[in-house]
Order: sequence, then C-alpha cells, then structure tokens
Amino acid sequence: MYEDSWYSFVPEVQQQRKRGASLSHGHKRKESLLQQPNEVGQNAKVEPLEELSEDELDDSPPEPTLTRRVKSCSDFYGAAKAQVYQEDSKRTGGRRQPQRRQACTIEALDIPDAEAALLVDDEPLLSLYQEDELLEASQQKYSLYHDQLAMTERHLETLLQDTDSALKLLASLSESFEAVEEQTSSFKSQCDDLLSEQQRLQTLADEVGTDLHYYAYLDNVTRRLNAPGAGRLVDDDAFGEILDNLDSCIAFMTKHSTYRDAEQYLARYQALMTKALHLLEHGFTSRLDKASADISPKIAASKSESARHALAYGRFEELLSESYSLLPNVRKVVLNAYDEFGYARLGPNFDVYSNTVNSIFQAYLSVRDRDLRPIIQKDFDAFRTEAKGDSVEPAARNLIKQCFERSYSEMNLFSRIFSVEPQYNSDATSVYGVLKSNQRSMVNPVNIIPIANNLQTALQPVSLQTTCDVIGWAMNEYLSPDYDDDETGFSRHCRELTARLLTEHLWAFTDAAFETEITKTIAKAPLTPETLTIGPVTNGIASSNAYPPVKRALELLILFDQCMPKERCQRSSPVIYDLLTNTLAVLQRAEARIRSLRSATDPDLFMIKNLLLLKNELVALEITSISSSIPPATAAGGGMQHFSAIWDSTLSLTSSTAVMGFLSGLSSYIPHWRNPSPSPSTGGKDNAGEKDASERLDDLLRQSIFGFTSRWGQAVFDARTKGKGVDKVEKELEDLLQRAFAGQGEVVGKLKEAVQASATALGESKRDSKTRGTRVGSRG
Repeated sequence: MYEDSWYSFVPEVQQQRKRGASLSHGHKRKESLLQQPNEVGQNAKVEPLEELSEDELDDSPPEPTLTRRVKSCSDFYGAAKAQVYQEDSKRTGGRRQPQRRQACTIEALDIPDAEAALLVDDEPLLSLYQEDELLEASQQKYSLYHDQLAMTERHLETLLQDTDSALKLLASLSESFEAVEEQTSSFKSQCDDLLSEQQRLQTLADEVGTDLHYYAYLDNVTRRLNAPGAGRLVDDDAFGEILDNLDSCIAFMTKHSTYRDAEQYLARYQALMTKALHLLEHGFTSRLDKASADISPKIAASKSESARHALAYGRFEELLSESYSLLPNVRKVVLNAYDEFGYARLGPNFDVYSNTVNSIFQAYLSVRDRDLRPIIQKDFDAFRTEAKGDSVEPAARNLIKQCFERSYSEMNLFSRIFSVEPQYNSDATSVYGVLKSNQRSMVNPVNIIPIANNLQTALQPVSLQTTCDVIGWAMNEYLSPDYDDDETGFSRHCRELTARLLTEHLWAFTDAAFETEITKTIAKAPLTPETLTIGPVTNGIASSNAYPPVKRALELLILFDQCMPKERCQRSSPVIYDLLTNTLAVLQRAEARIRSLRSATDPDLFMIKNLLLLKNELVALEITSISSSIPPATAAGGGMQHFSAIWDSTLSLTSSTAVMGFLSGLSSYIPHWRNPSPSPSTGGKDNAGEKDASERLDDLLRQSIFGFTSRWGQAVFDARTKGKGVDKVEKELEDLLQRAFAGQGEVVGKLKEAVQASATALGESKRDSKTRGTRVGSRG
C-alpha cells in the first residue's frame, strides 16, 4: 500500500527575506509565498539567469518514499518542507545549488535570483519568455501533484475493486462451505456411528480375547505341572505366577458357570491347583528333612545350652532359607489362606489352601518335635526328680519360666518362617486353632498341655498350701502387673500362656483340691465333746475359741482368696458354695449335739459365735482382699472389724419385733453363694440348693440371736419381777459373753442391749395383758 505522503503531499516553499528593523515589532504574520520582494538591496549584484535544464526534468512519478510522520498539527509544516527538500535533492542528482533557499522561493518562476531578476541588460525579464511557457513552468510542480493524486485515485479504485472481488469470493466460499457442511453432516453422523461400532467391537474383541485366555491357559499350565522336572518349579519365582493364574482361572470359571465347558475347565483347574500345592508341600517337607538331618545329631551331641539354642533356631532357620523361592512360595500360600495375624481368609479356594497349609504346619511341628523332644523330655525328667523333695514350688516356677521362654522362641521362629503370628483366637479355622489342635507335639508355641500335665502330677501329692502358692505366684508374676504401653512381646506372650494355663487347667485342678480338703476337714469332721465348748479367747484372737471346722473354713476362705482373682471368689464359685454349705451343716449338727447332751455350753451362743466369725470373714473378703503376708489364723481372728457395719445395717434391737428382724438386711453385704448346679439325686428339688448360702447363714444367725436374747431376757425379767438376783443374772450373762467374745466389746455391748430390750419388751407385754384383763372384768 502507499504511504501517507502520497495523499497529503504539500511542497515546501519558503522565502527568506531580509526584514528591516521597522518590521520586527508587527504581528509577525507570514507573507505569501508567491509575493515578490518589494525591496532590493542597493549593493545587490544582478546575475544572468541560468539555463533551464529541461532535459534533466523527469515527468515520471517519483519513487515512493517513507515520509516522516508529523508529531502534531504544528509540526505539519516542517514535515512538508523536509519532503520537498528530499524530492529536490533526488531530482537534481544531489547537486547543491547556491543560495538554495532563495531559489526554492521563486522556483515556480524559474528565476535564479529574486534580486537580480528585475533587470537583465536593461530589459524586463518577463519579456524574454512566452506566456504559455511561463504558465507551464509555474504549474509544472502542481501538475506533478495532480498526476500523483490521479495515480493515487487509480490505486484506491483498484483496491476497492480487489476488495469487492475478495468479498464476493469469500461469500461464494462461505456458501460453498455451508453446502459442503450440509452434505457432510450425514457423513459425519455415519462416521460417528462407525467409530462407536468399532469401539464396541474392539471392547468385545478384548473381552473375548481375555475370556479365551482363561481357556487357553489350561494347556500351558498342564504341560508345566506334568513335566518330568515339575518338582523344581516350587523353588522358582514362576511358581507364584502359576498359583495366581490358577486362582484367576478358577474364579473366572466359578463366576461364569454358564459359559461353554465351564464346569469341565473348573474341575481341571482345581485338580491342577491341588497338584501344584502338593508339589509345594513335598518340596517343603524335603527341605525340612534335610535341615533336620543336619542339626539333629549336633543337638543331641551338644552339652551346652547356648549351642543347642543356636542349632535349634539360628542354624535351622538358615538351612530352610538356603533356597531361591521355596520359602517365599510357602509364605504366599499361607497368606492366601490366613492373614498376618492368623485369621482365616474365607474365599472360594480357602479349603484347598487351608488343607495344604495345615499339612505344612503338621510337617513342620513333627520335625521340630522330633529334633527337640529328647532335650525337652530331659528337662521334664529333671523337674520330676526335683519336685519329689520339698522344693516343689521353686521347681514349678523354674519349669514355667523355662517352658514360656521356649514357647516364645518357637513362636518367633514360626512367625519368621511363615510370616504369620499365631495370636489367640477361639476360631478353630485360625492358625491358633490349628496349632492348638495338634496336642501331640511338645514343641508347639501354643500347646500348654505338657506343662499342665507335669505341674498337676507334681502338685497332686503336696499340700493345698503349696498348690495355692504356685497358683498365686503364676497369677501375680504374669497377670497382676500393670504393663505400660511399651510392653514387650515376651511379656505379652507369657501373660497369654499363663491365662490359658490357669483357666484351662490349674484353676480346675485347684478347685478339686479345695473340694477334697473341704470334704476331709469340714464335712467329715468328728463331733467330740471337747470340741463342742466355747473356750476362752487366747492372745486376743477372736477365732481362737471357734469350732475347729469353722476355724478351718476361715483358713480355706483366706487361702482361696489369696490364690484366686476376685472374679473367681465372688458370686457363683462352686468352692465357696461348698465351703459355706458344709460349714453350716456341721454347725447345725454340733448345735443339735449340744442340745442333746445338755452340756453347759449355750447352743445359741455357740452358733452366734461361729456364725458371726464366718459372716465377718465373708464381708471382709468382699470389701477388701487379705494380705498374703498375714498368717491365716491372725487374719481370721484379729477381730470382728466389720461387726459394726453388720449390726448398723439392721434395726435397733429395742423390742422383740426388732429382734425378729435382726440381720434382715445383711444379705447385701456378702455374696449370694448359689448352688451352681442342683443335686442330681433330688432332681433339682433340694431345699439347700434352692436357697442362697448367704440367706441360710442369715436365717441361722437370726434364729440363734433371737433364741439367746429371748432366754436371757426372760431370766432378767424374772429376776426383776421377784425383786432379787438381778445382779447375779447380769453378772452371769457378762461372764458368758466375755468368755465367748473377749476383746470384742462392741459385740458384747450389742448383745447385752438386745437382752435388756427383750426383758423390757416382756414387761410391757405383761402390763398390756393385765390392762386388757382389767378392762374385760369391769365390762363383765
């Protein structure tokens, strides 16, 4: 395109005039560019006109040039002058003319000098030229401008025509594109449909190819597992891939049972899975036998405990690990059946995997038992020899510690080999249940039967106190401490084994020992006359003058509380129930014998004395435990420290009615010892079994107190009525109570108060009866 100079070309015409001093103060208005100077210097020299260089003039349009863009409206005049100067320079070929400014001023007239143009040889200059030539010469510059403008107009018209043509072409193209788009819309829709169909077919082909993979894999895996050297696959990484692929194929055939021949392929894949797992089991068993053949003779020949431990655990694990991928493949199969904590992963192939894993576990335990049984048997024989003497308790402690350490070592080895920790679980399908079911193996991380059998054999002939000491030590050593958050694995394992050892074996064994002792020393205690008395209290011990079976019952209560947790000493313990029922039966027989012999012993006071001791001990065991450092006799007879709570829980004994209600609320202070199972001989109709042992104790105590206070209240009332012997009766009552309850002033005071209340109640009853008789006589 053309520059702006083509359209806004203004020639630069400037005339420099000499201004006088008189014109310097005007309005400075610019003069016309065509006005001739009206003054001529006096000293100006007149020179002849130069020849017109018409040959050098070129009427062709000038070359397009880049005109300097004006900065503002005031700068437009300067830009025009610069453009004219540039064009003149091109036209003259770059020749510099003298007095350029004056020449440019009158260039339109072709006069070289304005001052010398007035006269040439004393003739007028205008007469030398023709009028047409002057006009042509004066308008030559403007003709050039006219031609340039005409050419610019032609260019603009050409541009307009080209623009119109381009717009018409674009409109035509737009119409063509619209037509093409209308024609190709249906084609595009068809193409989209074809692409969608192609995608569907491709997806279908992929699915079909995937499904065919589950069918085509059968031949490959059949050749690999039936090859002559298939047994070596279990020591290769490819065996794990085979198991994964068989798993996938079995799951696919199970899910798509409607596919063609799916049942047949499923049966064949399951058979191949069983064969692969059998190869793995055989390979692992061979590795176990090889390791056993290496370490077994060395263990038997070694005399050092540390050397045997290093061979049995460190060297054995090292020999099993000397393979490429046998142990990883075994762990993979184990983890397909169980998680890392030993819980069963129930799935479509759980039965197949679990059968193989259980067989592997059985083989492992058999090898370990075969290698270590001689050493463990030797330790058990040493324990039996040591337990024959008086050191049964330390021997039992050493055996428990030794077995717990070995069990923990075996559990760690088992966890490292199979990547499964056999945590306690009651589910028979778990790893713990599988190991627990194998009771024949002595070297088993969860089997405690060998320990329990040896301990029970050693504790069978010893005293009940020794048995309770062993049971109490195990409970306090491993169950009682409060472990912090940083509990070690060994302490956790020992606590678990101790809990199982006690709950499954030793507690039942101890209960049987207590029942035997109760039957021997309480239920079958002889009734001799010398034992049916109330002797004096010795050394301030309240139970020192108790009935011997009751005294033994108190000792057994304390002993049972010391070796058992509180949960087993409360509510439905069969030992406590048998102890209470047999003690109450013995006391009733003793009371009946005292009454039949008519001895000097007060039968009611005899019952009160022994029943209060028994009840006080029951309350003490319910509220707090007895310290094991206190001897049983001292702890039982130091005093009736809970008598106040027992007595205050009842109504005040101020009347005979209150005496009858004595101890009515005491049953809440002691456990309700119910018979855990009705007597089979009575068909569940036994009265002793239907009523709580605590209620029976309360009834007997209430009856004895009522009988004692009523009889002595009657004696006091009779002495008061006769008016003599009151002091003698009260003195006799005081001596009797002091003999039975020496040092127990609270008990003596309460019983005396009850006797006085009974005597007062009898006096009131007599007065009321007389008053009623007088009223009846007056009416008659």
